[in-house]
Amino acid sequence: MCTLWQSISNRILYLLGALFASGLMGFGLYLQYVKHQDPCPLCMVQRVIFIAILAVFVIAALHGSKRVGERIYAALITLLSLSGVGVAARHIWIQHLPPDLVPACGPGLDYMLETLPMSNVLEELMHGSGECAAHGWTFLTLGIPEWSLLCYLALAIWAVLIASRKKT
Repeated sequence: MCTLWQSISNRILYLLGALFASGLMGFGLYLQYVKHQDPCPLCMVQRVIFIAILAVFVIAALHGSKRVGERIYAALITLLSLSGVGVAARHIWIQHLPPDLVPACGPGLDYMLETLPMSNVLEELMHGSGECAAHGWTFLTLGIPEWSLLCYLALAIWAVLIASRKKT
């Protein structure tokens, strides 16, 4: 197994990370457009983070950098993943609040983007809203934010493993 891991180029490994991230985005779009589960504000933030991670994986695969570049890409992916972990953890926390402590539903994202400065929009998104407390799709008793958290961790670990593997 170690021989196989060492024989695969980093470009292929970065491409596999990009495919995983794009699969997550595809599944999110499937839930939205086929299963009619509209994303809440925190889900939208998590999607943006997944897209950013996908972009870094694609750039890393296309660039084919040397050792320093691989570490920079791993650091970027890890930082993005950790920010995703934070958003997913906040989402999980909101979903597990007692009903009387759930934040009230705020204005829609389109309205906020048109009327508020970007810093206020980001602050409002991170606070979450009542719609973030709704439990939607589940698999193996875990909801979307729990699976997102696990996927962020997996993507970060994958990037670190690519950057820390020995060169042959």
